[in-house]
Amino acid sequence: MIEIKKVAILGAGAMGSFFASRFFESGEFSTSLVARGERGKRLAKDGLVVNGKVCAVPVLNPDKVDTSADLIIVALKHHHLPEATEDLKALVGENTTIISVMNGLDSEPYIGSMYGMDKILYAVSVGIDALRQGNHVSFSIPGKHYFGEAVNKKLSQRVLRVQRAFERAGINYESPEDMIRIMWWKFMVNVGMNQASAVMGAPYGVFQTSPEARALMTSLMEEVIALAQPAGVNLVEEDVNEWEKVLKTLSPDGKTSMLQDMEAGRKTEVEVFGGKVVQLARQYDVPVPVNETLLRIIQVLERRKKK
Repeated sequence: MIEIKKVAILGAGAMGSFFASRFFESGEFSTSLVARGERGKRLAKDGLVVNGKVCAVPVLNPDKVDTSADLIIVALKHHHLPEATEDLKALVGENTTIISVMNGLDSEPYIGSMYGMDKILYAVSVGIDALRQGNHVSFSIPGKHYFGEAVNKKLSQRVLRVQRAFERAGINYESPEDMIRIMWWKFMVNVGMNQASAVMGAPYGVFQTSPEARALMTSLMEEVIALAQPAGVNLVEEDVNEWEKVLKTLSPDGKTSMLQDMEAGRKTEVEVFGGKVVQLARQYDVPVPVNETLLRIIQVLERRKKK
């Protein structure tokens, strides 16, 4: 098996910084952040600071790429995806594998439509309590990172190759048999946690101690479970309990990505959470009143933040 050596990371937020620091600090890989223009200059000048440690990860201008990457990790916000994905053209070669750790259900099909689904592995990250302020990222729990083909009864060579890379980088991973179910489980978690935390301004500690906060979270999640059945995905009520086990382990001061975006006045990903739920609800004729309500609330809050 040819080992992964060249790793390129698109996105330098909380998740991108986590992966960049792990691959870079291992000393096992040629690791780079893909960025152009002023953002690229800023990253090259300031670097990343992860858990208080400066990581001088090289910055790769996509217009000056001379060889393809073995592994590309996409860690963007969804509204940046269409423009930024163009920057991968020169990096995608015959043996390149792409994994997206973006939220929602749509990034893999989108990237696959450009570069081929044969390049894509599905992926989600769970239980990492990363906080981002500028180029500073901190986390107390590194979480677990799931990836694989849609079905992993027998692991493909691509999956085995990425598993080996994650081991060398010291990243905790799992390749579940039914990856689509895990994608939907994380989608359910994001729909509940991100949206509820955003409207209440609540870090994880509030959900750990408040029955009312958890009730709102659960109501949002249950509407995703109702949609999963007609979509042919095996999500059940017990899956909410599985998330609550993870929730108990997170730092009480930790915040969801949507809450961090709201507090910083950035655009949120509500369209890929509540917006996607409402879209699927229309497709399957399933009522989702809680998600419809929070979608409207968050959209109003976003507009007010811009004023």
